[in-house]
Amino acid sequence: VQLVESGGGSVQAGGSLRLSCTVTGYPDSRYCMSWFRQRPGLEREGLGIFNEGGTTSYADSVKGRFTMSQDNDKNTLYLQMNNLKPEDTAMYYCAIRTARCWKVLPFSSFSYWGQGTQVTVS
Repeated sequence: VQLVESGGGSVQAGGSLRLSCTVTGYPDSRYCMSWFRQRPGLEREGLGIFNEGGTTSYADSVKGRFTMSQDNDKNTLYLQMNNLKPEDTAMYYCAIRTARCWKVLPFSSFSYWGQGTQVTVS
């Protein structure tokens, strides 16, 4: 299983970015995907979950600003980030697991991870 994130970069406060996470080699039709971020000195923080049926849930810290969606081929998960703030500066990761999620879960709940993409907001 391989996950590859892309789309990070530098943006001014109030701006937007869209991150992508492309999954290959995943063998199960059931899954839960999640976006995380890790700010310097802090634990990896769950931002939202996306189940294979399209149900989602978001952390309070990003609710109303960040939105997840999936490509038609269901191989790519997006994270649309609007109204970015300097405190959103972090390395962003996507992850996947076989069991569905009922809420945003901690990083220990996920088996497979991407390498991350850096987002810097100034």
